[in-house]
Amino acid sequence: MRLLLKFNLVLILVFAVGVGIGGYLSHRFLHQSAQEQVTQQARLMMASAGAMRFYTSKQIDPLLKPEQVAKDKFLPQTVPAYSATEVFNYLRSTYPAYTYKEATLNPTNPRDRALDWEADVVSAFRNHPERKEIVGERETPDGRLMFLAHPLIADAECLECHSTPDQAPAAMIKKYGADHGFNWQLNDAIGAQIVSVPMAVPAAVADRAFRTMMLSLGGVALGALLLLDLLMVIIVIRPATRLSAMAQEISKGNLDVPELPVKGNDEISQLARSFNRMYVSLAKAIRMLESQ
Repeated sequence: MRLLLKFNLVLILVFAVGVGIGGYLSHRFLHQSAQEQVTQQARLMMASAGAMRFYTSKQIDPLLKPEQVAKDKFLPQTVPAYSATEVFNYLRSTYPAYTYKEATLNPTNPRDRALDWEADVVSAFRNHPERKEIVGERETPDGRLMFLAHPLIADAECLECHSTPDQAPAAMIKKYGADHGFNWQLNDAIGAQIVSVPMAVPAAVADRAFRTMMLSLGGVALGALLLLDLLMVIIVIRPATRLSAMAQEISKGNLDVPELPVKGNDEISQLARSFNRMYVSLAKAIRMLESQ
């Protein structure tokens, strides 16, 4: 087996081990980083929903309330939860993987009723009032899901419509009935804002980054291998080949072989100088024997 081939096999083995270890660590890091990135996007969407709730409460509701009273008509657009949900549904045209729900234990609008797992999240906020955020994962028939949840706390404005049916606007009772959405208590966690996203989303982000990184790393490794091969040929293989050819000629009795050109002061150069000295001494000794 030629020296260059052995050298390449060793380098390929070293590169393979290095790329394997680096790939494993990078894969874990990229998946963690992608999950954090998706969580931050979910927080941004949550903040947008909160801003929409505040805008509806402070500007839309006061603007439309006189019309509701005058016409004895209930407009759901004045409800912060309704506005936030509707705006997020429009946002899903850009981010279809994300979903938003104001999961409520006892909602006025049936679409906001909490599912079993959402009720568990609301209960966690009720049992731990100091918690302001829950990030978790759960299994679904469509795959693993990551969710981000913030508590919905009943304030004085909420109780204007949700304390008791007799205190609620008649138009709201007419639209949704008096059987649900009432008896909320001040400062209680009555629900949770929940942004959900499939785990396939951060996994896809991480996998794309991982493939790009591995292709780049493979290209760098291949380039490094070719460069090392070139240097190996220039620094080691070519001088060793000339040295081998010269030794072969001398072994055949040819003493007219020119000395090897020597440049530098590395181990190969020192070997060539030593071989030249040995060749000169051997040639002199043979010629002296022949002359006698």
